[in-house]
Amino acid sequence: MLSKKQITIITAVGVPTFYALVVRFAFGVSRWQEFLAVMSVTFLFLLPFIVGILTIFLSNDQKIQSGAYRVFAPWVPVFIFLIVTLLFAWEGWACWMMILPVFLICASIGGLIGGVLIRNRKNRNIQVSLFVLLPFFCSPIEQQIPTIPGAYKAYTYIDINAPADKIWANVTRVREIPAEKDKGWLTQFLDFPRPVKAELNFEGCGATREAIFTKGLVFHETVSEYTDKGKMTFSIKAYPHEIPSTSMDEHIVIGGDYFDVLDGTYEMEKLGHNKYRLHLYSHFKLNTRFNFYASWWAKWIMEDIQNNILQVEKERAEAI
Repeated sequence: MLSKKQITIITAVGVPTFYALVVRFAFGVSRWQEFLAVMSVTFLFLLPFIVGILTIFLSNDQKIQSGAYRVFAPWVPVFIFLIVTLLFAWEGWACWMMILPVFLICASIGGLIGGVLIRNRKNRNIQVSLFVLLPFFCSPIEQQIPTIPGAYKAYTYIDINAPADKIWANVTRVREIPAEKDKGWLTQFLDFPRPVKAELNFEGCGATREAIFTKGLVFHETVSEYTDKGKMTFSIKAYPHEIPSTSMDEHIVIGGDYFDVLDGTYEMEKLGHNKYRLHLYSHFKLNTRFNFYASWWAKWIMEDIQNNILQVEKERAEAI
């Protein structure tokens, strides 16, 4: 037989976890997307907040006297929720790593506020009911608010000690990059596709190339501006139907509903004799209701990819 204390612990952890799973399931039903959506402020910020409140409401009276408990106890159902959704492939690893900081912070805030609200025990059941139902009222309202797509820039550069023609040759034709040369630490951690190779069919405006990544990701590029050993601008297009469904989470797939890369530019700046600064920047688009947060991650990921490619080009250009 379980003791009263054990039952309280299981309830304080199990109920918020079960609630989060129910909300995730409901928000993931495709035919309800007009009203309930995973890619929403309601799901990203409000759900963990309510998980935090529920954890405290269902906890032992003595435990909730501790401020540390109110802050960290809600993390337990969040991590269990994470594990379950990964096991059932409801969410991908990369998506979870990006939303986890928000989930933990919002859950802790919910725990702290729950500690204040629970002082009024008489209205606890009413409060719990209101909070549990809140996402199902807020999300339909949020879905009526149109999203405003945002355009962003990821800028990187590297200094290279090599002749201009040798540097430019490695810009226009990126030979196959072995896995051991991949220095993209963030994309490796998130298990994103890594760059493999890219090669122009000719040098000049209108030229095309396919920038091939692992896991079936291909960027179709068309050169719109070209100056030999000076500047190359190209449009970028990724087609979601070409990317295997197992390669990337549907919420962050490139060219999908929420994230797309628009163009890229290489520029060579002369710093001295056989010394150049190679600039690489790109523009990307986000279409979420929380671009203020998603743009940080998108920029870090794009810069990590670009820095990785620049490192390879530098190493090859400087090789004797």
